[in-house]
Amino acid sequence: MARIVITGAAGFIGSCLVHHFAADQSIEIIEVDDFSLEEKSNNFIPFPYYQRFERSTFLSWFEQHFEGIDFVIHMGARTNTAEQNLALLEQLNVAYSQHLWKICSQRSIPLIYASSAATYGSGEQGYSDDHRSISALRPLNPYGQSKHDFDVWALTQTHCPPFWAGLKFFNVYGPNEYHKGRMASVVFHAFHQIRANGSMKLFRSHRPDIADGYQSRDFIYVKDIINVITFLTTKKIHSGIYNLGSGVANPFYALATATFDALGLPHTIEFIDTPEDIRASYQYFTCAEMIKLRAQGYEAPFFSLQEGIRDYVQQYLMTESYY
Repeated sequence: MARIVITGAAGFIGSCLVHHFAADQSIEIIEVDDFSLEEKSNNFIPFPYYQRFERSTFLSWFEQHFEGIDFVIHMGARTNTAEQNLALLEQLNVAYSQHLWKICSQRSIPLIYASSAATYGSGEQGYSDDHRSISALRPLNPYGQSKHDFDVWALTQTHCPPFWAGLKFFNVYGPNEYHKGRMASVVFHAFHQIRANGSMKLFRSHRPDIADGYQSRDFIYVKDIINVITFLTTKKIHSGIYNLGSGVANPFYALATATFDALGLPHTIEFIDTPEDIRASYQYFTCAEMIKLRAQGYEAPFFSLQEGIRDYVQQYLMTESYY
């Protein structure tokens, strides 16, 4: 019987991973998170679990009960990109991850952790996950900086888990993000806007070289995240930091039209100003270079934006279903 620790188990990506791995009767899941948040309860309450720990008590338990743990998948973090509490980000996104890394290193337990495309900042340095380029990145917000700080720290370590991978998630969307509010994916917000109003509002461009609605992002469906992480837990590849996006940049306009199409509704799109509190740190283009992961043997195709949105809207959002 294999045992996998999943932190962030009540969150968006973490809960999808829990449900995915729990479907395999040969795997026991140890779930870690803050399970007191009512808005996340539907991500975890209906499902059986092997062991469940509050985030605040897990590390002390893990230091004493590491035997039999085959893998740690660390998705837990403060993920609000507008967070300005530097001490909180340092505690949850850096220090907690460092503590977990050290236990995994001492006890020879493989570790996968969530980094973020927010580490790339404005993108002026490009989107390469080559280790030689990572220290030069300049994130645009404290959240991105906290993720970058841990990436840089990990690359300096001489005592490491037997295998480790930091995954720079690009714009993830999919089931189990109902609790995220303003930080939910654009697909989630598009669906609810269109259902409520029959129209979709997109941010106006505040750059003369980019048309309204043609700010572009690398959107990746959460089912692709699950497939890649499953691959990493079963295949022997080189340790390191890897991009995890679709490798394709799509404009928000295309996302909106795909959501209308999934609902079978005509396209009605309006433009509004980008909010002042995120305008200075707003990314106008992101696109993951996926050469590195592909070179390690990951050959599965990624969902196209249209395929992913259709599946998400029709199989989950329209019925308020969970993964």
